[in-house]
Formats: sequence, structure tokens, C-alpha cells
Amino acid sequence: MPYLQLDVNGRHAATDKRRLAQRLCETYAAMMSVDIRRISVAVREAGEGGVWRMVDSQPVEMSVLMCDIRRGRSAELRLAVAKALCRDCTEILGLREDRLNVEFTQHAGDEMYHPTLGGYSPEWAQGEGD
Repeated sequence: MPYLQLDVNGRHAATDKRRLAQRLCETYAAMMSVDIRRISVAVREAGEGGVWRMVDSQPVEMSVLMCDIRRGRSAELRLAVAKALCRDCTEILGLREDRLNVEFTQHAGDEMYHPTLGGYSPEWAQGEGD
């Protein structure tokens, strides 16, 4: 944990996706006090017209960033992280912030297993990482 999944329309260069993955990991690790080695990032290219949301009664292309995170993070911290991750996506991939949703799903430590990092993720507590 955490797992960040970005669904986008169209195609993006592999070098840009790699840069985005690195930036998202750095941003998330710094803000959430997480071991950066536990973060996984997926950029899913749905192709042209693959992801939609209704705006003013019309479907418009958009993107969604799903964040599977540790349970117990404050709403204020999640908001700050969402805004920072949106900035990363707009700066590197050129996504429109008004067409980007961020959603969080919260999990306990025993719901994510990392064999190379000793098994289950340790439970999060103030000052400790995922």
C-alpha cells in the first residue's frame, strides 16, 4: 500500500508516464510519511473517449486518480495530497484539473501484502509510514 491508479483518455509517452510515476511517489511519500518502496503507480490509458463524466448535462472526457491508502488519514491531509497529486498530473501529462477526479479507498495494514518488504504493511500511526 498505497496503490495509485490513474485512468486517462488518449495515449502518453512512456517517458512522461515514468516521470509522473516518480513524481507521484515522491509527493505521496513526503506528504503521507510513507516508505516510497511501498507505493505502486498505474497509468491506464483508456484510449480516446474511454473515461467520461457529465458536465452541464453533457458527457466530457476526464481522468480519475484512485488512491488505495492506509485507513485513518485525516480529511485535511487527504485534501492536501489530492491537490498535490493533481498538480503532478497537470504539470507532467497536461491533464485538465477541472477534468480530474481523485478518489480514496482506505484499508487496514493487513489488507496489503508486500513479500519483499516483510509481509503485511505495518499499521499506520502518527509519525510512522505505510
